[in-house]
Amino acid sequence: MKLTRVGVDLAKHVFQVHGVDRAERPVWCKRLKRGRWIAELERDVEPGAEIGMEACGSAHHWGRLLQSKGYRVKLIAPQFVKPYVKSNKTDANDAEAICEAMSRPSMRFVGVKTVEQQDLQAVHRVRSSLIRERTAKANQLRGLVYEYGLVAPREISSLRRAVPQWLEDAENGLTGRFRLLLAGLYRDLKQLDERVRELDQEVAAITREHEPVRRLMQINGVGPLIASALYALVGDARQYRNGRDLAVALGLTPRQHSSGGKEKLLGISKRGDKYVRTLLIHGARSALRTAPSRTDRISRWALALAERSHPNVAVTALANKTARVAWAMLRHGANYEPERVAA
Repeated sequence: MKLTRVGVDLAKHVFQVHGVDRAERPVWCKRLKRGRWIAELERDVEPGAEIGMEACGSAHHWGRLLQSKGYRVKLIAPQFVKPYVKSNKTDANDAEAICEAMSRPSMRFVGVKTVEQQDLQAVHRVRSSLIRERTAKANQLRGLVYEYGLVAPREISSLRRAVPQWLEDAENGLTGRFRLLLAGLYRDLKQLDERVRELDQEVAAITREHEPVRRLMQINGVGPLIASALYALVGDARQYRNGRDLAVALGLTPRQHSSGGKEKLLGISKRGDKYVRTLLIHGARSALRTAPSRTDRISRWALALAERSHPNVAVTALANKTARVAWAMLRHGANYEPERVAA
């Protein structure tokens, strides 16, 4: 029994495997316990075989482990596996679907992340969660003081200055009980500020440690946050054939609706990583705002596009361009050369 391809349906405690031989016959279909599945796989599957998994929780961990043992690992986004599921959804059918999907020549695969990429991605996820918590806390504070006739400022920096003033003002109608509650909310807000600040410092430290991240910061509109998030997502960008593929994966290209030989382009697809796409859009907006003070080719192109179309169109196009440039820099280890970028 020589297995050439194995699909693995990951779970917390029991893994389902579906292996086929050179003749595409299913010859290794079983459920394996978490603590034993690697040992049984090494016993029955020779190094060099392809092992496929959905790109879900723990997939990158198992992918690195299997690569270290000589297997060729292929991770597939769950939405690309679903069309191959036959009949009802079961672990066995899912493993078979993964095994079938990974054999398709046109299938798009996800690169296995390094430990450093996952560390960096974890920092970004925690920071993003804290930002959401801080925004929710600030909105809660605004809503509560409004019930007492106080209008809170919109900017969070102004809100931080306003709260101590409300607490010190004895004539604003706030009760003693509410003042205690407001002081507690203010402490919560400051604690969240401190946690975000700590993670910003962590991102800055990681940026200094990784040369690819520092190179990405040469692009206009790309700072430590965007550069590190991009690197955490794509690594050396080897899994993408070109810059357009990366832009497509980030949802920065138009959706198409074509029928009867007529092509119609719609808004951007917004598929892929929403967090990184949002950062790129914010960075492009900043770059467009400062473009009049620069004379490089990309800035001139962005300004011309903004003049003949809506500024948001120019921002999205510039974010798309940034993703393509980032792919070239990561893939080839190159520095940013704006005059060589196609406008």
